[in-house]
Amino acid sequence: MTPELLFGAVLLLAALGVLNLLLLLRRPASQERLLTLAEQALALSRAEAETTRVQLGAAERALSGSIGALATAMVRDQGEAKALLETKLREMGEQAAQRLAAIQQAVGQTLEVSIEKQMQGSFQRVIDQFGQVQKAMTDVQAVTAQIGDLKRVFSSVKQRGTWGETHLRALLEDMFPSGGWEANRRLREGSDEVVEFAVVMPVRGSQRPVLALDAKFPAEDYDRLLLAAEAGDTEAERAARRSLETRLRQEARKIGEKYIVPPATVDFAVMYLPTDGLYVEAARMPGLIEALNREHRVLVMGPSLAPALLRTILLGSLTLSIEQRAHEIQGLLGAVRAEMMKMDAALQKLAGNAERVVTAISDVRKRTRAVDRKLKGVTALEAAQADAVLELEAADEE
Repeated sequence: MTPELLFGAVLLLAALGVLNLLLLLRRPASQERLLTLAEQALALSRAEAETTRVQLGAAERALSGSIGALATAMVRDQGEAKALLETKLREMGEQAAQRLAAIQQAVGQTLEVSIEKQMQGSFQRVIDQFGQVQKAMTDVQAVTAQIGDLKRVFSSVKQRGTWGETHLRALLEDMFPSGGWEANRRLREGSDEVVEFAVVMPVRGSQRPVLALDAKFPAEDYDRLLLAAEAGDTEAERAARRSLETRLRQEARKIGEKYIVPPATVDFAVMYLPTDGLYVEAARMPGLIEALNREHRVLVMGPSLAPALLRTILLGSLTLSIEQRAHEIQGLLGAVRAEMMKMDAALQKLAGNAERVVTAISDVRKRTRAVDRKLKGVTALEAAQADAVLELEAADEE
C-alpha cells in the first residue's frame, strides 16, 4: 500500500472521530470540554498521521532501495543466465552438429552398402532376365522353324495325307492287337486300288469282312475358312464353307465308290478327319454328315469319335473270339472228363489191390505175433549178433 493511501486512511479516521464528537455536542454535556477533547483527538490524530507519514516515507525509501538492489541483481542474474544459456546452446549446437555428422556418415555408409547390394541384385536380375530372353528367343526360333516345317508339310497334298495316315495309324496301333487291322489293303481282285487302313470286323463265318478307313485333310479350304472368319469377312467365309463342303462331298463319293465292296467289306466306310476343328466345321454344315451317310454310306469321324467306334469293334472282336474259344474249351473239358472217368476206374482197381495188400500184411503180422509168443522164453540177441547168426548181410550182398 502506498503512503498516500495510508495518509488518507488516517485522515478518514480523524474525520470520523470529529463527527462522533459533533454528535456528542448535541447532548446536554459541556460543549467546551467536548471541544477540547475534539481538539486533542484531532491533534493526536495529526501527530499519528505525521508519524505514520514519516515512517511510510522511510519505508518507501527502504523499499525503493531494496527494489533497486533487486533490479540490479536481477539484471546481473539475467546477464549471467543469458551468457550461460548462450554457452549451453552453443555446446548443444556443437554436440547436435557432431551427432548429425555421425548420423549422416552412418546413413551414407548404409545407403552406399544398400545401393551397392541393390545394384548388384538388379544387375544379376537383368543378366538372368537377359539369359531367359535369349533362351526364349532360341525357343521361338526353334518353334518358328518347326512351324515352317509344318507349313512345308501341309503345303503338299501328299504330305498332308501322310500326316493324317500317321495319326490314324497311331490310333489303330494303340487300340488293336496284331492282326486286327491291315494297312494298304487291296479290296478288289485285279485292281490296283488300295485302302489306307482296313479293320477286321467281328462277324461269324470263315470270311470276315473289313471296314475301310481313309484319312482326308483338305487344308487349303479349311485355311481359307479360318482366315475369313478371323478377318470378319462374311462373304469370304460363306464361300470358303461352300468350297469345303463341296470338297468333303467329293471325297466321300470317292470313298464310297472305291472302298465299299461287299462281301469283302461291310456296307459302309469311314472318312477320318485328323483334327477336331475340321470335324466341327463339317458338323456345323446343315445336314452334311447325314447326307454323306445316306447318299454314299460314309461315316465322318474325328479324333474324338473315331476311338469310340474302334473300341466298339474291338469289343465285338473280343466277344467273338471268346465265343469261338468257348467251343474249344467245351471240347477240351469233355476230353478231360473222359480221362477222369478212366482215372477213376484205375483208382478203383488200385483201391481193391490196396485192400488185398493190407489184408495180407495183417495176416503176416498175426503170424509174426504168434511166433513171438512161442519164442517168449528165448532171450533176444542184439541186432549185430542176430544179423551174423542169420547171415543177413551176406544175403543182402548176394
